[in-house]
Amino acid sequence: MRTAAEVKSGKTHRDENFPVASGLIARRHRGLILAFYRFVRAADDVADHASLTEPDKLALLDQLEEGLLGENEAEPDATALRHALAERSLSPRHAQDLLTAFRMDVTKRRYRDWEDLIGYCSYSAMPVGRFVLDVHGESRDTWPANDALCAALQIINHLQDCGADYRNLDRVYVPLDALEREGLTVDALGRPEASPALLRCVRQLAERTAALLRDAEPLSAQVKNWRLGLEIAAIQRLARTLTGTLRRRDPLSERVHLTKAGFFGVSLLGICEGLVRRAAPGFLARARKPKMREG
Repeated sequence: MRTAAEVKSGKTHRDENFPVASGLIARRHRGLILAFYRFVRAADDVADHASLTEPDKLALLDQLEEGLLGENEAEPDATALRHALAERSLSPRHAQDLLTAFRMDVTKRRYRDWEDLIGYCSYSAMPVGRFVLDVHGESRDTWPANDALCAALQIINHLQDCGADYRNLDRVYVPLDALEREGLTVDALGRPEASPALLRCVRQLAERTAALLRDAEPLSAQVKNWRLGLEIAAIQRLARTLTGTLRRRDPLSERVHLTKAGFFGVSLLGICEGLVRRAAPGFLARARKPKMREG
């Protein structure tokens, strides 16, 4: 049997829609986060591989988990993450949760409703943010806002790629009941252009995603690490921008991803917003503090 390392797509953290261990993150944390990313990318490439059979995919995902837990040395990305986690006394639980999501990608190709989709996000997205928070030693009180943000990011990706996911992988993350309310079946995702009914469906899901982003809004100021807070602020601004794009454009026939220049510009705007948000509480506290009378 091949290894996951042999079926890599070549995609790196620089190809993602959202920042991964950007220069905002402290150097002492970036190596561990990138080791986590490479492990997750290896698993994602297995689940998405065009020619591997379902049993082969599941076997390779199992092999990655065994490497993560020290039961084999066949997968270099698993071994590297295991050692990196051990150095920081961190659990492999978040990585294992993501493997659960990739197994679902192999075996489950439809989602009944919004709650079913959020259940998937609890394995496919929320553990990523929780891991980064744990790396920074942040309180678990931040998890609810993190979970809302990570679910929103995942759903944005699903809506952006809904046509390609259906055509290339026969995966439909658009909830079936949302399609049914517009009188649609999954076949609508395979057309060159979205019908008015499908556009309404996507816009309704984008609205629900915007609600998740509102729930996640406090996160960038909640975290104690200011550098992490600024990265989160950049991600939040990118997510709001992409959600707005999904409300206006057809994901089957129009560009709904940011250009590199757009990515940079929107990220910079988010960082500025994050600086203002983190500075505001201190400014307000000083403004409210009674002044000492002179003389």
